[in-house]
Amino acid sequence: MSRARIKEDRYRRIFEQLELELSKSPDPVARMATTAALLHHKQTHFFWTGFYRLQPDGSLLVGPYQGTLACQVLPPDQGVCGAALRRGETVVVQDVGLFPGHIACDARTRSEVVVPYRGPDGSPQGVLDVDSTKPSDFDDLDAEWLEKIVQMLFRPLGSTPRKDD
Repeated sequence: MSRARIKEDRYRRIFEQLELELSKSPDPVARMATTAALLHHKQTHFFWTGFYRLQPDGSLLVGPYQGTLACQVLPPDQGVCGAALRRGETVVVQDVGLFPGHIACDARTRSEVVVPYRGPDGSPQGVLDVDSTKPSDFDDLDAEWLEKIVQMLFRPLGSTPRKDD
């Protein structure tokens, strides 16, 4: 079985497990913590997995995460997380050393994928950030599934999934 097929099967199982687990609480912090833990421990290529929450001053404050010590506060509009939030789209970085303004919270990080999330009113609220110690460790498949997971995570309990979920 190809690496891509194994990864996709794993994401599918994670998604199904999260559907059940996230139905247990409406609390966004509990839901983020559950998501970060499950992703981090089920995807072998994830070195750091967590959330940053947008603050009124534009900075990003660390939320629930799994992995090594995090940067507690990321400056406004900087790094991969700031770029994803500013663009309003997922950013996949194959080599963080080549990304202008990359913020190195752990020097072992070599590649990264960041998915922004929005509040019910559509306003930016923060990002899901996933790091790997290997270059080019993330691809479109990671981006696609992490986007689906973020959409599910921030969907109100009891709401019907959108057609593209």
